[in-house]
Amino acid sequence: MYDWANSAYITTAVGLLPIYFASTIIGDNGTVIFGKTYRADTLWGFAVGLAGAFSFVCAPVLGAIADFSSTKKRFLTAFGYTGALFCILLYFTRTGDVFKTLLFFLISQVGFVNGNVFYDAFLPHVASDEKMDDVSGKGYAYGYVGGGLQFAIALLLVSLHDKFGLSKEHAARIGIASAGLWWALFTIYCMRFLHEPHANEALPEKYRRRPRWLAFLSLGVERTWHTAKRAMQFRHLILFLLAYMTYNEGIQTVINMATIYGSNELHLPASALMFTLLIIQFVAIFGSIGFSKIADRLGTRRAIIFGLLIWSGVVVYAYFINSTKEFFALGMIVGLTLGGTQALSRSYYGSMIPEDSSAEFFGFYTVFSKFSAIWGPWAFAAITYFSHSARTAIVSLITFFIVGLILLVCVDETKARAARTLAAF
Repeated sequence: MYDWANSAYITTAVGLLPIYFASTIIGDNGTVIFGKTYRADTLWGFAVGLAGAFSFVCAPVLGAIADFSSTKKRFLTAFGYTGALFCILLYFTRTGDVFKTLLFFLISQVGFVNGNVFYDAFLPHVASDEKMDDVSGKGYAYGYVGGGLQFAIALLLVSLHDKFGLSKEHAARIGIASAGLWWALFTIYCMRFLHEPHANEALPEKYRRRPRWLAFLSLGVERTWHTAKRAMQFRHLILFLLAYMTYNEGIQTVINMATIYGSNELHLPASALMFTLLIIQFVAIFGSIGFSKIADRLGTRRAIIFGLLIWSGVVVYAYFINSTKEFFALGMIVGLTLGGTQALSRSYYGSMIPEDSSAEFFGFYTVFSKFSAIWGPWAFAAITYFSHSARTAIVSLITFFIVGLILLVCVDETKARAARTLAAF
């Protein structure tokens, strides 16, 4: 149900909000910052990367604190509601409010990303190894349904704004804010029924004389360093994280830059872009469940590899498209592959980590995930800026998928899962 709640935000953040930012906040001529003119897609890429950089620094330490103090649920609640609040505040952004829009988006994005650290960390607590692929896939499926329903409401509002007595700009602002409201309201339901196992450890004596916040921060840093040293002993877990970091670089960039690519580079109408994203949400429901079935037959790693081959074809096809129909076809393929590769990556990692340190290890998962979310969008922004074309930027993403696939082939999940039972781990 938390997937159901926060997917409304991410659907809007990669769909309606970038279009609104490009067409209304900045416009076709770009904006001047320190004497240089920047395109909307360039600024958006840098903002997405900056949010990833913040999570890259904070996630593992916060995860270590949450595992020790049994506060995964508290952190999830805090980040979830902070992200939802600033998504709602985007309602107050108007033409020319470039800094305000990017700031509110940045905080909301950080809330979304860091909230998912603690959300993902509950996976080993609610599913056995045998059920992780299924449960993770269902989580993504629920997210696509919830996000799709909210996005459909926002799309209807924007498309029929005249009938509601609203300007198109005002309808877009309401649609964006409603995603934050949806996120907040359904998080209440999720938090009502989610229970967290209690930690059995006491705060070490050396930290007890410090203020509580400083004691937990120091403990978090120490445990993060300790976990990093332990994790480095296990080759296949680290190898998977490197593979995931690489291919997720491409996935996250495609997700975050898709609509602004369609708007700025392909000059497609906003209605066509939003309708394509709506279709992606519902196609992805079947994709996330379908890939879990493929994993049952072929194995999780082979199913992910199959998905990466499709992603490679996606970015090559994206380079050549020009029309709305081609963008729509591309969206259908992305929808079938998106949920599957993400859900299986999450469950594959979850099956290889110790349950009693799940938030800590998912903090590292987020580190690798968000490290990839930094360089992909920044690379896209830089290539677009220097080449004056996003087509070159989009096709260059195939490098991430191919290298990630090669690294993934080298992972032996049997050895990785056996390693977590060792006392040293």
